[in-house]
Amino acid sequence: MQRFFDVLFSGLALLVLSPLLVPIAALLRFTGEGEVFFLQERVGKDGKPFKLFKFATMLKNSPSIGTGTVTMKNDPRVLPMGKFLRKTKINELPQLLNIFLGDMSVVGPRPQAHRCFNSFPLDLQQVIVQVKPGLSGIGPIVFRGEEDILADHAGSVEFYDKVIAPYKGQVEAWYVGHQTLFTYFAVILVTIWVVLLPSSGVVWRAFKGLPVPPDELKEPLNYPTVPA
Repeated sequence: MQRFFDVLFSGLALLVLSPLLVPIAALLRFTGEGEVFFLQERVGKDGKPFKLFKFATMLKNSPSIGTGTVTMKNDPRVLPMGKFLRKTKINELPQLLNIFLGDMSVVGPRPQAHRCFNSFPLDLQQVIVQVKPGLSGIGPIVFRGEEDILADHAGSVEFYDKVIAPYKGQVEAWYVGHQTLFTYFAVILVTIWVVLLPSSGVVWRAFKGLPVPPDELKEPLNYPTVPA
């Protein structure tokens, strides 16, 4: 059933959003480095790699520059138009093609580059690859402000590897263990909610029993003082 809704929703979204997506593609073609899409290899279901579609927002060779696949706030590799696309999350919309083609689902763990995926503990990696990665998911909702969190830490890559990645892996694995059609639609509704109200902590109330964040992440992730 989830695959049925994936095809239905992604197909309708591509059709409805085409008046927005086509002009953006044209603007990207004639600005920046002239690239429309950024295709990056990500880890998919069963650990199989696939090419993720995104609108191009950074320099073409950005994975080989600076912090690699970890993106920082005010990252100098981001192109001028890319800042707007990333802030509004419009750069993620081409992933609808990945969903329609079957590489991804509307809801699932965030599709990770190999470097970031390998930062997860091995036992959690084995759980996460049991399902398709998603355009949205509990992990992406919880960590929607990740760039701001990293900006507060000088050794940000080390902080990502030692603090963020282990906890993010726990959250993604929690989703796999609680994957149902109800959770699928709940994630979609909560995603819409946090897009409209970015500072909302509704994710903790909507999904009871999520792993408790480490102390360093409780405040940045809006974790409630009294557990939800």
